[in-house]
Amino acid sequence: MVPQKSKLLLLSIGCQLGKIGVFPTDMEGGHSSELAEKPMTTISRHCFGDDSEESPFSISIIENMKEDYGLFVWPCSIVLAEYVWQQRLRFSGASVIELGAGTSLPGLVAAKVGANVTLTDASDRTEVLDNMKKVCDLNKLKCNVMGLTWGVWDASIFSLHPKVILGADVLYDTTGRFCFLCVRVCCLS
Repeated sequence: MVPQKSKLLLLSIGCQLGKIGVFPTDMEGGHSSELAEKPMTTISRHCFGDDSEESPFSISIIENMKEDYGLFVWPCSIVLAEYVWQQRLRFSGASVIELGAGTSLPGLVAAKVGANVTLTDASDRTEVLDNMKKVCDLNKLKCNVMGLTWGVWDASIFSLHPKVILGADVLYDTTGRFCFLCVRVCCLS
């Protein structure tokens, strides 16, 4: 029988020194049978650096395993976040915008290394935007979170003047709106 203690499952990915893998527990050491009936909510931890580097850290992401693109970490997001970490000196002090941020891992890494970050996703995806705010709070990071729907004119985006535009797994849109938005943001910066 599965104890019904907690609805939140913690999921640590590869953060235990010398161990690689997924280490699931809930807040009280058990699992909830409700998780099987509802989309599973997890907190994944993504680690950057190691003991040989001066300041290793981790970013925790709240994920909801349902069929909404913006509520779970995509593999390309992990790769882009690692790139931000590897190039952290370029990001320190920079103005950064992450388009289609979803769970926001690359933008959060940029904020952690000292960038001034704006995280965006579609304006009508309030659950995703709310999750971004929760993840920022969870990681004690101050990022601007705003709705931005591709193809819809929003003058507020042009006042940001980003030095860096991040986008992970955003080129699935065959209309080319992402590239068009990048050009508009860059040209008006």
